[in-house]
Amino acid sequence: MTDASLPETKQYEAQMGDYFALLKPRVMSLVVFTALVGLLVAPVAVHPFIGFVAVLCIAVGAGASGALNMWWDADIDVLMKRTANRPIPAGRVQPGEALAIGLTLSGFAVVLLALAANFLAAGLLAFTIFFYAVVYSMWLKRATPQNIVIGGAAGAFPPMIGWAVATGGVSLESVLMFALILMWTPPHFWALALFVKTDYGDAGVPMLTETHGRRVTRNHIMAYMICLVPVALGIAFTSIGGPIYLVTALVLNAWFLKGCYDIFKRNDAQADADNYAVEKHTFKISLYYLFLHFGALLAEAALRPWGLGGW
Repeated sequence: MTDASLPETKQYEAQMGDYFALLKPRVMSLVVFTALVGLLVAPVAVHPFIGFVAVLCIAVGAGASGALNMWWDADIDVLMKRTANRPIPAGRVQPGEALAIGLTLSGFAVVLLALAANFLAAGLLAFTIFFYAVVYSMWLKRATPQNIVIGGAAGAFPPMIGWAVATGGVSLESVLMFALILMWTPPHFWALALFVKTDYGDAGVPMLTETHGRRVTRNHIMAYMICLVPVALGIAFTSIGGPIYLVTALVLNAWFLKGCYDIFKRNDAQADADNYAVEKHTFKISLYYLFLHFGALLAEAALRPWGLGGW
């Protein structure tokens, strides 16, 4: 992507909010929460200041990924109604500025995390930024309808990074937290894609709903949901799980599974008839699903010192 590939847009003086928007703050909030949980549920205590710096570095790294993604995708963002008002296509921030911000913040976050925590955590953060900016944004987003699955991997690394900050390693627990987010992303996003009218096709982005249709998308939602259930329940029987998490996971997975099954058995005519009410409801369930799973892990960790959490 180059500046010349963008249509000519009216130039505005950038405000601080425009630069902040480059960092995708809504995505960053999920990154911060899951990274914090990964750090706090680990079996090794971390000094509060080091923990604060580590989570800050992870947040900054996530923001850097967002800036690099917006820099690269500016040529298609300008073509889509959902993204046309982003800082670069709207002309409020120049592509070169976004690239400089993304690269600078990436270097700052990785180096500071290495100094504050350890090289493994910093390496995982560097790989996450590279994966999202290069593997996903520059390569596979426009090459495969499984792009959202691949992009979800970048969003799944934060709890693993948080765990590595505390322990200096990777374990079954951190891998399962990664897998929970990875498997959750497709049914979450594709439920949204079914009822949101997008213009990805016009922008040349091969989203599954555009390339294979809604029936295939419904099949994929159900398939990924079936894979998600054992991952979510399996966490309950690790060192970070316990009865609170198990009950929470059983309820949430039954709820989300039913919603995905209801989507799976519908056809386009039924969905159009009720304005995609089932898809919208299932998407809302997915929002609670991830937050409450990680919240339950946090509750287990908080109660464990009093002998109330864990098995």
